Amino acid sequence: MNMFKRLFKIGQSEAHSAIDKLEDPIKLTEQGIRDLKSDLDKSLQALAEVKAMAIRSKNDVNTYKNKAKDYENKAMLLLKRAQGGELDPAEADRLASEALVKKEEATGQMNRAKEEQDRFEKNVSQLDVNVKKIRSTISTYENELKTLKARVKVSTATKKLNKQMAQIDSGSTVSMLERMKDKVAEEEALAESYGDIANESKSVDDEIDKALEGGSAEVKVSDDLAALKAKLGMDKDKEE
Repeated sequence: MNMFKRLFKIGQSEAHSAIDKLEDPIKLTEQGIRDLKSDLDKSLQALAEVKAMAIRSKNDVNTYKNKAKDYENKAMLLLKRAQGGELDPAEADRLASEALVKKEEATGQMNRAKEEQDRFEKNVSQLDVNVKKIRSTISTYENELKTLKARVKVSTATKKLNKQMAQIDSGSTVSMLERMKDKVAEEEALAESYGDIANESKSVDDEIDKALEGGSAEVKVSDDLAALKAKLGMDKDKEE
């Protein structure tokens, strides 16, 4: 029992696989167009052949019609010659009768050719309708194929875009942006802090340098004054 179930499942799987592997509508439509064009070629060939037979039958009608007319004229000419004494009346009657027989044969052939002509022309009309129908169907299929290809192109692009959009995690993206904002804010605050420290350090150094520069100047001025007084001998006078 299990074996049969297994075989049944395998058969189902193969059937579904076969359905999945069926040619897509574009390939089926293209094959249908190729088949119709093949039918069109055959119909055009048949139409040309039947038209040729119709033309031939029409020519035969004219040929047999002229023959019948010619035999009738010959019979009349024989009778006239017999009437004018140029030909024996009995012989003229015999030959005129033979000419009339030929005329009837030609008339019968003309009628048969006319029937064939009518039949062939009817066939030509039917084949012409079929050819026009096949051409119209081919044109319709080709237009549908263009539309189908455009639809497939759009649907493929849309599916690809939707797939890409579906793979985007909006929550993680927002979280990442927030982390980036926090990081940037942290770096900006740190940069500002270092700037403040640098400014504070510079201010203290400036005060120290300024104080030192002032003292040095006063000491130098005092030394210069003492030197000048010594030169003038003012210190000696004071001491005395």
